[in-house]
Amino acid sequence: MPAITTPPSGHCKTVCVTGAGGFIASWLVKLLLEKGYIVKGTVRNPEDPKNDHLRALEGAGKSLVLCKADLLDYDSLRSAVDGCEGVFHTASPLTDDPNKMLEPAINGTRNVMDAAADAGVRRVVFTSSVGAIYMNPKRCPDVVVDETCWSDLDYCKETGNWYCYGKTVAERVAWEVARERGLELVVMNPAVVLGPLLQPTVNASTIHILKYLTGSAKTYTNAVQAYAHVKDVAAAHLAVYESERASGRYLCAEGMLHRGDVVQALAELFPQYPVPTKCSDEVNPRKTGYKFTNQRLRDLGIQFTPVKQCLYDTVKSLQEKGVLPVMP
Repeated sequence: MPAITTPPSGHCKTVCVTGAGGFIASWLVKLLLEKGYIVKGTVRNPEDPKNDHLRALEGAGKSLVLCKADLLDYDSLRSAVDGCEGVFHTASPLTDDPNKMLEPAINGTRNVMDAAADAGVRRVVFTSSVGAIYMNPKRCPDVVVDETCWSDLDYCKETGNWYCYGKTVAERVAWEVARERGLELVVMNPAVVLGPLLQPTVNASTIHILKYLTGSAKTYTNAVQAYAHVKDVAAAHLAVYESERASGRYLCAEGMLHRGDVVQALAELFPQYPVPTKCSDEVNPRKTGYKFTNQRLRDLGIQFTPVKQCLYDTVKSLQEKGVLPVMP
């Protein structure tokens, strides 16, 4: 059943989700519909079959509006947020190509925030990234990374990490506009997000796991990353939107694993796949992760799924979608 074009009148729980067809956003839309919200989801082309998974969600026929919008087109965003009491700005490129990353992430965020302010939106939840928090070589290894930490922009540029650079600047822009326009803003800073896919295409964080199962990656990198389950990330977005006491930034991650631990877990869970056993860096010491805290989200009632379960759910989803062959 196609999505309706106008929301029912008199409903006070109408929210907008930008980039509604994305990995996190799709789960957020699902959760919002289950909770009785009217959802206006922005997509590039509402008629594109790649958005069929949104139309198939329970409640979508009555409560989902797909709006054509572009992050760099203020007027389209203003139309999408009209009549909404809240906005979840999840849309963002995920790339280290500065030509594709910076303008949509930074100027797009400014457009969303201005549109929300002009529409009289009550609260904006902005999906930033842990990449806007931890990229700082000057930080002492014993420091516990929390919401007070910010990535070093010069370091992001020097290392070519334009995704972290773009997300950091975009978040700073969001806070700047919120202060200038009197907007109520809460920011989510998720780590690498794993778990089952609702959308038909494989996203970047899932490819990160898929390559270790297909044989395309013969080695694993000497790197450490923090992870979170997509269902927990979606639940955290809703929690900070609904909680009157929610404010500021929220680091969303369950645990941290070295890539060696990731491939070991995958090999234990799915021994039928050609998971690499060799590190690409046999010269330098094994890298260690930073300490972090997710206490602020736990205080709001978020219970985090263990990383090993995240890995399992990701692989099972890839199998179910036919992306990864089921091997005996």
